[in-house]
Amino acid sequence: MGTRLTAALNPIALQFGPFTIHWYGVIIATGVVLALWLSVREGKRQGIPEDYFYDYLLWALPIAIICARLYYVTFQWPYYAAHPGEIIAIWDGGIAIYGSILGGFAVLYFFCRARHLSMWTMLDVIAPTVILAQGIGRWGNFMNQEAFGVITTRAALVAQHIPNWIIAQMYIGGHYRVPTFLYESLWDLAGFAILMLLRHRHHFFLRGEVFLSYVMWYAFGRFFIEGMRTDSLMLGSVIRVSQLLSLVFFAGALVLMIVRRRRGTVPWYDQSK
Repeated sequence: MGTRLTAALNPIALQFGPFTIHWYGVIIATGVVLALWLSVREGKRQGIPEDYFYDYLLWALPIAIICARLYYVTFQWPYYAAHPGEIIAIWDGGIAIYGSILGGFAVLYFFCRARHLSMWTMLDVIAPTVILAQGIGRWGNFMNQEAFGVITTRAALVAQHIPNWIIAQMYIGGHYRVPTFLYESLWDLAGFAILMLLRHRHHFFLRGEVFLSYVMWYAFGRFFIEGMRTDSLMLGSVIRVSQLLSLVFFAGALVLMIVRRRRGTVPWYDQSK
């Protein structure tokens, strides 16, 4: 399968005595900050007070992280039952995107009710920034050498025009691996670009459809990319949990979009109706 030509990147960004800052956390935080900044900018266009986004993040971020970790631990329970001290070790990876999405969505539901804010409008504002943060966050997996695919060859990776520094990091356990983290990151970033390009086109989207388009885009790509991975969370020995959820979310978002279109939902940027 080839021999590693360069050393793997250090997953630790900084260390001060007993305190360690991992690249995983730095990259995730970068995605969150950028998503918040872009959401605040779009929120001003929609008449949503800036403080609402900070208040929401204060609740959503910790709960999303907890839900992401609980989701992962639940489907890896035999291991964590034997190693309970590692349950909180999120700096080593092991948080599930779908868990964080579900947690953040639940917080948003109650937050919007409390602030008397249209949840669909809020979802449309933050959806493109969420997929951007997801695309950035996958590079945390890269630094931790996780979320990879099946064994491949260096020649196959070179043929895809993948830079050498990525190829070197994909040398894991004595073999080169398919960089599924990269495929998903590129898919997410493409989704972000498309949503940002189209969301203000006059009457292109109805209210809620920026969010629903995000769900379908992400779920569609995740379904196929998940099939390449070797570390999928499983139901039994056959069903990949993320593939199952991708099917459910894609179908649910598509049906909801069709139903809402038939009901004549107003354009998402129109706050007067």
